[in-house]
Amino acid sequence: MTPDKKNFPSAADFLPTSATEMKRRGWDELDFLCITGDAYVDHPSFGHAVVSRFLESKGYRVGVIPQPDWRSPAGFAVMGRPRLAVLVAAGNLDSMLSNYSSRTKRRREDAYSPGGEAGRRPDRATIVYCNRIRELWGDVPLVIGGIEASLRRAAHYDYWSDSVRRSILIDSRADLLIYGMAETQLEMIAALLASGKPVREIHEVPGTCWKTHDRADAPDVTELPSYDAVSSDRRVYADAFKSYYLEQNFVSGRQLIQDQGPWLSIHNPPPPPMNTEALDAIYSLPYARRPHPMYEGHEIPALAEVRFSITSHRGCFGECAFCAISSHQGRVIGRRSAESIVNEARLMTRDPDFKGYIHDVGGPTANFRTRSCARSETMGACRGRSCLFPKPCRELEPSHREYLEILRRVRELPGVKKVFVRSGLRYDYIMADPDGMDFLDELCRHHVSGQLKIAPEHASEKVLSRMRKSSGGATEKFIRAYRETNDRIEKKQFLVPYFMSSHPGCGLREAVELAEFIRDMGVRPEQVQEFTPTPGTVSTCMYYSGIDPMTGEDVYVPRDTDERAMQRALLQYWMPRNRELVLRALEKAGRADLIGRSRKCLITK
Repeated sequence: MTPDKKNFPSAADFLPTSATEMKRRGWDELDFLCITGDAYVDHPSFGHAVVSRFLESKGYRVGVIPQPDWRSPAGFAVMGRPRLAVLVAAGNLDSMLSNYSSRTKRRREDAYSPGGEAGRRPDRATIVYCNRIRELWGDVPLVIGGIEASLRRAAHYDYWSDSVRRSILIDSRADLLIYGMAETQLEMIAALLASGKPVREIHEVPGTCWKTHDRADAPDVTELPSYDAVSSDRRVYADAFKSYYLEQNFVSGRQLIQDQGPWLSIHNPPPPPMNTEALDAIYSLPYARRPHPMYEGHEIPALAEVRFSITSHRGCFGECAFCAISSHQGRVIGRRSAESIVNEARLMTRDPDFKGYIHDVGGPTANFRTRSCARSETMGACRGRSCLFPKPCRELEPSHREYLEILRRVRELPGVKKVFVRSGLRYDYIMADPDGMDFLDELCRHHVSGQLKIAPEHASEKVLSRMRKSSGGATEKFIRAYRETNDRIEKKQFLVPYFMSSHPGCGLREAVELAEFIRDMGVRPEQVQEFTPTPGTVSTCMYYSGIDPMTGEDVYVPRDTDERAMQRALLQYWMPRNRELVLRALEKAGRADLIGRSRKCLITK
């Protein structure tokens, strides 16, 4: 049930986390044990909550062990060996990204831990957890998933060790790897295990990777270059990445095989996106929508922004090179019904902590609510072609009508004061919509909280092409349209742009070009992001190999720590603490003309 009281709900509102809680349910054994690197928050924005509630809805007995002490096997044994399988995930983020900054410094906070306390999950959490499970129960079926497993499913570059690593399926000693959103795969795997099929023989599930010593187990597969080959030759790595990336299609994708040394890993094509009825069922499960009572007195920082937010869809056809969504959720949109979204909003209004504000209605990209084109629903995303890059495809069907109707229905609910849109908007998609200015008008009138976040990322056409993003001209047009709209409706609302420094393809000249764009557009970003190579993205492939895998062209990669610091400083050139770095950057880039007292100058002499 969903709690209707102010304080923490009782443990009975959650799945069991201990033997005591199992006994209260009359259970002497679990079917599935879920291990997660995050605190246990029973909310649909947390992967472990969705997976465990989904399996519960299928009639299985599920327990959750959040953030176990990995220093010994004892913390994993508190509810005994499960009947069917152990499911392991590092959490909502890759554990190395959770633990380290872009400068590879250990983070002081972890938003997915109680009180934001760092150090509650190990580095490479999936591998560490699995090795402890193997110490306990050597032959238990072991299935890994979540974003860490999903994006490390093939031989991949790891920024934190500056090396190419084997598939995480091999290093973790797991039996199966689920990539992408896991419900379809889990339902099939659970049924097969319950029927008595050995986990080592489960080879048929789409959206999974499995391993074998015998090539005869996978006779009709496409071979990727081996781990040894990709780890010793950067061009081979880039070619292998492109081959792997292009097969992520639920209709035409081929089964892949890669020699990992001790094992052969087999990569099955992805499943189709979940249909509306299935997604509605998942988001209507009986989440407690709070942290487990074990955390009473400690907030889980990651919950604050999403607690009163609604996921309207999955998938993103934007395909930015630095983003993992296209390799995790896919490029085809799976959407919930309007009624399901409105019902979830109505449920929020009954929560005693609800103050009338819904923080977001969206997904990976809020305004990608509908299909990209008719073809995508039957044939999947186009192989080697993007919907918006380098310009909107002629088959694209940009529309905000349904999304607007949903926002209207939600904001008209009794008890709702305001509905914000905060999960990010693709403004080039807005500009491509014939009715885009009507959407922008209503957005500014009703769904902006004084500031609208956008992510131009860069202004240099050279860099934007490597990012696989629309031209800087689209950014300028949108900024003007946004300002004109707010002037017309007499609202003082601002844009909060996000920019990225040190992306592959960006040298000091391009960084200065971006600083000039920031100056000319009259924006001053409060936050900037330094590119961090995360597993599984096109940009990370470029960072490691120095090659754009999609074009085969050589790419400049800013690796020098000093240059990266200068690029970052240029994005906030007006800050006194950045003065010396900006001065050096301008001199090194041959742009001393930007040092002085004229209006075009970035800093004074």
